[in-house]
Amino acid sequence: MVGIVSSSYYREPSGGKKGNKPSKETFHKTKGFVLQDAVVVSIKEILKHEFIDCGYRLMTSYLTRDGYTINHKKLYRIMKEEGLLKLDNRIDRSGSGRKFVKFRKVQTSRPLECLEMDIKMVWIPSVGKNAYLLSVIDVHTRRI
Repeated sequence: MVGIVSSSYYREPSGGKKGNKPSKETFHKTKGFVLQDAVVVSIKEILKHEFIDCGYRLMTSYLTRDGYTINHKKLYRIMKEEGLLKLDNRIDRSGSGRKFVKFRKVQTSRPLECLEMDIKMVWIPSVGKNAYLLSVIDVHTRRI
């Protein structure tokens, strides 16, 4: 009466994730197809350097340069599974990065021993242009 095929009455959902299963192999130009473990070893080799602290997007370009053909979404999944996205020894780039200056106190014993400079851009309405103002302060006497 409803017009539905009787086989659809008994359809059960599969309950699994939709889509294809992620591949466990990645193509390398010289080695051919390599397993995911080789990619993880390459990632750890790159992250082992002292000043390299990058996320999955920059890591994608590093691996592409090394000969891998890998998608950034696949690399994100691999790095997330291996726990390489959030490392304990990462460089903290949050905030301004110059907060150490306000806690620094310079000790001087005589005038003109230490001078500090600051450059400001000042708008001059009559001319319609910006001008730079350089301030030099003596740390000992605090005279500008």
